[in-house]
Amino acid sequence: MEQPEDFQSGAEFRAATARELLQRALESLSQEHLKRFRHKLRDAQQDGRSIPWGRLQGADALNLVEELIQFYGPEPALDVTRKTLKRADIRDVAERLKEDRLKRLGPSSSSLLSVSEYKKKYREHVLQQHAKVKERNARSVKINKRFTKLLIAREGAASVDGALGPADERETQRARRSDTHTFNRLFGRDGEGQRPLTVLLQGPAGIGKTMAAKKILYDWAAGKLYHGQVDFAFFLPCRELLERPGTCSLAGLILDQCPGRSAPVRLLLARAERLLFILDGADELPPPAPADAAPCTDPFEEAEGARVLSGLMGKTLLPGARLLVTARATAPGRLQSRLCSPQCAEVCGFSDKDKKKYFHKFFREEWLAEQAYRSVKENETLFALCFVPFVCWIVCTVLRQQLDLGQDLSRTSKTTTSVYLFFVASFLSSAPAADGPQVQGELRKLCRLAREGLLGHRAQFAEKDLERLQLRGSKIQRLFLSKKELPGVLETEVTYQFMDQSFQEFFAALSYLLDDKGDRAPADSVGALLRGNAELRGHLALTTRFLFGLLNTERMRDVERHFGCVVSERVKQDVLRWVQDQGHQRAAPEGTQETEAPEGREELEEDEGELNYVLELLYCLYETQEGAFVSQALRGLPELALERVCLSRMDVVVLSYCIRCCPEGQALRLVSCGLAPAHEKKKKKNLMKRLHGSLGGSSSQATMKKTQASPLRSLFEAMTDQHCGLSSLTLCRCKLSDSVCRDLSEALRAAPALTELGLLQNGLSEAGLRVLSEGLAWPQCRVRKLRVQQPTLQEALHYLIGALSQSSALTALDLSDCQLPEPVVTYLCRVLQQSGCRLQTLSLTSVKLSAQSLQELREVKKAKPGLVITHPLLESHP
Repeated sequence: MEQPEDFQSGAEFRAATARELLQRALESLSQEHLKRFRHKLRDAQQDGRSIPWGRLQGADALNLVEELIQFYGPEPALDVTRKTLKRADIRDVAERLKEDRLKRLGPSSSSLLSVSEYKKKYREHVLQQHAKVKERNARSVKINKRFTKLLIAREGAASVDGALGPADERETQRARRSDTHTFNRLFGRDGEGQRPLTVLLQGPAGIGKTMAAKKILYDWAAGKLYHGQVDFAFFLPCRELLERPGTCSLAGLILDQCPGRSAPVRLLLARAERLLFILDGADELPPPAPADAAPCTDPFEEAEGARVLSGLMGKTLLPGARLLVTARATAPGRLQSRLCSPQCAEVCGFSDKDKKKYFHKFFREEWLAEQAYRSVKENETLFALCFVPFVCWIVCTVLRQQLDLGQDLSRTSKTTTSVYLFFVASFLSSAPAADGPQVQGELRKLCRLAREGLLGHRAQFAEKDLERLQLRGSKIQRLFLSKKELPGVLETEVTYQFMDQSFQEFFAALSYLLDDKGDRAPADSVGALLRGNAELRGHLALTTRFLFGLLNTERMRDVERHFGCVVSERVKQDVLRWVQDQGHQRAAPEGTQETEAPEGREELEEDEGELNYVLELLYCLYETQEGAFVSQALRGLPELALERVCLSRMDVVVLSYCIRCCPEGQALRLVSCGLAPAHEKKKKKNLMKRLHGSLGGSSSQATMKKTQASPLRSLFEAMTDQHCGLSSLTLCRCKLSDSVCRDLSEALRAAPALTELGLLQNGLSEAGLRVLSEGLAWPQCRVRKLRVQQPTLQEALHYLIGALSQSSALTALDLSDCQLPEPVVTYLCRVLQQSGCRLQTLSLTSVKLSAQSLQELREVKKAKPGLVITHPLLESHP
């Protein structure tokens, strides 16, 4: 929509004329009429708002004109004044004002719908347009019937400093279901009473961000959301706007969503604080180029789609408007740096209860839904994957076919990759045998199309793209591509896109196996893909994950069987070599690891990417489900460090699998890690508190039977696997709950390779330290080196010291930064001299010791000359 050159002068003329008409009408009123007008104006609401009485009481005609224009705008103020005059029974002035306005401003002004009247018309239009949503199989269903509530956690609800313990201990950190109340809370006031203008809704692919955004738009139109706060809401799909040819303006984009493109757009934009823009898929925006240094500030300016969207996100365009931005959770810092003070929230997907609801909505028949749900629930890993709504849809779709054929998906699928592959294979199996070779050939071409689009940042394809690959009108096109018709200048423009973005990424990954040729161009090889995604984030992250999953030996055989081609082992070796090289590249030379604290947004984003890198790599390795491959890959990463990560249940599953497969000498370090909000019901809280309260009984062993497993039990159980090579575990600033300490204690008794344990600043309770000490004292415990930093515990260190005389393995103890009162040091010295104590090194650096304690330690050194005790005030050791 082009802005007229004389727009500014024309707008100023109309505003000045409106002011003149208002002033003439109100100055003609007597004092009695003016008083009556003020009282009626107090009750004159426009869009649910009215001028406060304190600003009207005692105001003269000129002051009233200023209040009217400031509150409503020049021309809307004419409407309010005329209606108020009629209500005050000053009809002659009201009629004269109407005639003067018609003469001076013309019929077009008086015939335009007011903002209030148009708001009702627009809401009805949105309800009609968004009442139904298309499923991936192109079937339309009502949004209220298909939408299943998701769990959404606001920033701070899942703090990385949260305890690694049961969710019931952290009731305030619970995620909330995506109902009307939760959607309203997204723009709720913070602790300082301020409402955010920007909300960032994050989550992995297929988690339901787009559906949630559309439901917010629909609920707003139905009058359920942001009542009295938002007059107009607009849905802007970022990917479509970025691929849109030519330029556009924000005003034009607004008109595109309005019935008949006949909205009072200038009046809408004049009250930006009453507008909500929903930007779906903002992670698709490319990094700002130097040419984009001048931000878009004018809603009528014609510019590239990326510049318009960046202007909205950076608040240079309509700074008072509200933004709801959805994005994948890959490198969130990169996107947050482009937003202005965003309130962040995470879409956590389905709870177990929500999964069951989804199955019943999908299958409709009660008995069929129950049968399908039970078959999936028996496979714990597959059931966990169903927290992603799109994966849940794929599982249900394939299950419907498998149940008809008497087969069982739950026995074959453990990863997202296997679910997607099974989905594609099920459609290929349904094709007639005679059509098999043709369908296989079409599928390979579809994979090529997906890869070309992904590497070229394209999600929409023209008809000529399909014709070039001979896919137009094919069965594969009808199955996996959705057709979209857009009105063009001369004729309707037809484009195609994959039924879901994640399918394009899956087929792109599959293309590297189906089209493995040694003479492929370097820019199109697996190595190029991995090097382009060196940080395992951005638009290639999910494709890389799928690629790893397809390298499983069984999956590769499935690909060969279903797609009629031979898959080379060379791809697998290339990927393995790349993972090992990554470990070598990231190992900084000694003395160069510590760098200056990052300054500025770019450095912080790089730091955050480094923190997320290891977890994303573990997800890739988990997708392979091949222990030997994982073990070889981790040889290049001798230490796995996760810092400031909020671990979801699926994160723990992934971490546990990789630790179970890790090679000998592997180290794991968790620093400032917490757990994402869990899905337990509120009513369990009192029961669990009673169970935890029983810890003070006489036997911690009896207590363990009464309490529930900690969320990290699967990780600790993996450490006890006879093939696990984990030799070093460090937990730092993780606030370990008693339940975590109990499960870790059990693992210490049986871990075959664990020889080093670090427990640093974890907020241990006395009960937690006691149960850990019992595990360390167990005869089969192999921990030789123990490091504890826990300043808050003093007397409770008796439990740990007591384990020294019972442990057959412990030879090095570091209590630096602990507080050791004199009685504790006395007890320590007595234990050190016992024959059962095998300790060889004791470090007490930074520990404040009294003169008496120092003397007792000197006597121990004399009695046991082979024991090295390190402290600044003790004599130097050999």
